[in-house]
Amino acid sequence: MRVVGVIDLKGGHAVHARGGRRDSYAPVGMAAGSSVNGDAVALGRAYVDTLGVRELYVADLDAIERGVSAMHRGVLGELAALGVPLWVDAGTSTAADVAAVVDAGARTVIVALETLATFEALDAICLESGGERIAFSLDLRLGEPVRAPNDLAAGSSAAELAVRAADAGVGSVIVLDLARVGTGAGIDLHMMDDIRRAAPRVTLLAGGGVRDSGDLRALAAVGCDGALVATALLSGRITGGWNAAV
Repeated sequence: MRVVGVIDLKGGHAVHARGGRRDSYAPVGMAAGSSVNGDAVALGRAYVDTLGVRELYVADLDAIERGVSAMHRGVLGELAALGVPLWVDAGTSTAADVAAVVDAGARTVIVALETLATFEALDAICLESGGERIAFSLDLRLGEPVRAPNDLAAGSSAAELAVRAADAGVGSVIVLDLARVGTGAGIDLHMMDDIRRAAPRVTLLAGGGVRDSGDLRALAAVGCDGALVATALLSGRITGGWNAAV
């Protein structure tokens, strides 16, 4: 069971995501007992050096809103220099975008439902860039797929969208419920179970609402490979060295 530490970037600073309401995100103050005061690299060091996190996930909110050209390359480069694999969501929608994000330091590039124009575009990205480095973010709000460009998710269940992404060739699927992020609301185990059964061969991660080691054990029991975690790491309720016994 992999614990991936989450860093949300806004204006180049690390902010604490809560409920998907991005206009209200405030800078991260403390991480595992240390002051970071919104410094994304300091947060990354706290995750890696203090909490033993072995992978980092960065959501560059400015790039998600305005495109890859707005990503904070310098911050991403410093985070990559910490020496652990970096997953990056920077509003990627083309193979050229993927190349730019990899050049900035990403090991795995996120292509999100929120910003994906068509599934044919995802097919092309996986073909040109190599699907093993692509993670599809199945963005939800209270369990329902978010509205995407061209109403991409209209009429489809979360499991059906995961299957379509797996068919495109992505290496990973992240099930991210934006409404649960930072709320301690817990995870939807039934949905995770449904998605694992529908797409058995992809690496599957959950994000949004993970509270403690009990949630990690429950996710492992339904076949989840890992979890994106921020609040529970910041508070010290989970450490990156946690391993599920399955």
